[in-house]
Amino acid sequence: MENGPARVARSFAHARAVADAILYEGYLLYPYRRSSGKNRVRWQFGVIVPPAWADAHGLTDTSVAGSAEAPWQQTECLLSAPDDAAVTCRVRFLQTQRKSVEERLPEGSFHPADFVNAGERMEVGFDEAVPQEFDFRIPLRDLRAGEQKFELRAPGGEDTAPILDDEGRVVGRAVRRRWPLTAVVTLSATPPAAPGEAPPRADLTRADLPRADLPRADLLRVHIANTDAATAADAPRDEALCRSLLACHVLLGTDDGAFLSLLDPPEWAAAAARECVNVHTFPVLTGEPGDRHAVLSSPILLYDHPQVAPESPGDLHDATEIDEILSLRTLTLTDEEKREARGTDPRAAAILDRTESLSPEAFARLHGTIRTPLPESDGAGVVVAGVPVAKGSRVRLRPRTRGTDPQDRFLDGRTALVEAVMTDVDDGTHLAVTVEDDPAADLNQWYGRFRYFAPDEVEPLPAAADGEPR
Repeated sequence: MENGPARVARSFAHARAVADAILYEGYLLYPYRRSSGKNRVRWQFGVIVPPAWADAHGLTDTSVAGSAEAPWQQTECLLSAPDDAAVTCRVRFLQTQRKSVEERLPEGSFHPADFVNAGERMEVGFDEAVPQEFDFRIPLRDLRAGEQKFELRAPGGEDTAPILDDEGRVVGRAVRRRWPLTAVVTLSATPPAAPGEAPPRADLTRADLPRADLPRADLLRVHIANTDAATAADAPRDEALCRSLLACHVLLGTDDGAFLSLLDPPEWAAAAARECVNVHTFPVLTGEPGDRHAVLSSPILLYDHPQVAPESPGDLHDATEIDEILSLRTLTLTDEEKREARGTDPRAAAILDRTESLSPEAFARLHGTIRTPLPESDGAGVVVAGVPVAKGSRVRLRPRTRGTDPQDRFLDGRTALVEAVMTDVDDGTHLAVTVEDDPAADLNQWYGRFRYFAPDEVEPLPAAADGEPR
């Protein structure tokens, strides 16, 4: 049997791809060159800035928006677990690493430069970032007893690497500097003001609680505050970012018990879920579908059990774009633009290499796929005007005059064949149909490309006899 730490590790591993996408979202945007305007104002999500700098700039927003810069971030979620359970907290963020370049002079000394030519490649000064990750494992009983504080320290440092030309000669050097970061993480577990307790029902199932003997839900809080005192209040933003936690997010796991969804809490915990206050971040269930042992608290709003599309060949640092379009646009960059992008950041070079090596089959997968978002109802179908309607039934379309797709209005009076009766996430019923006499009906059936109507938008018809025109 899988033990607690192994279970949490598996949930965290499953969440890694999404967590990494959050970590690097907006890190570097197309066309991936330093000279591009959009890559001169960076770090848009989960930025926890030095407190004095935040005060001087009036950064007092306490909304859930992760795009607002602030000196602290807070996660609150619901955990149902026994007293002897343990909670694992993983804090992840980026630390700025400023890369400057220096050209080698004939006498062997080095002089600061905007860029260094190195034959076919070039090296450009740019702000990179180093991922940081800190883990804490705390008994739940300790969190219930009072706040537990942990200090985070990411050391500063400086590294120097030679820049070589095509023949291996030193033509310059890259100097990478990091500034120390300090923060305090405070964790606690308290009963919510609206007690999250399940009523003693005989029909309580595992879907409602992790275990039938765990009726209590604690409000688990994670507060992360930047404690830097070295940044001047009037410092420019670029300087403040050097001592800020960037793209900060949290993974929480439990080895015995379960987290409750704040998006779709069980009825008995709905009031407690509304009580949770999340500032610049929001927690969702993560891991494999159905897994309740882990939560990902993200500065970018997500749904429960988020995942990266399996067709995606890799991170492009811009989740608001379509992978196919962005990959094709990347291929249209000129050789000089690609040269600058490769010299800007190693992650930009990796994107170019991956995009240029995509096979036609990989591009075809990016073009689109068919998934079934709506489960089909059972064979009983649905009753319309006292007539059972199911797969294979014929109907006449009567779209609503208001609140419907304007294109559907053109189908008023047309007959259609019901291909499936489906139920959406809100338990609404929909009829998937193909329009009869449509020259593309066979193709649409093969694609699975249907039109959708509510039961009150159709009139049942008798089945067509063999050979009878439809």
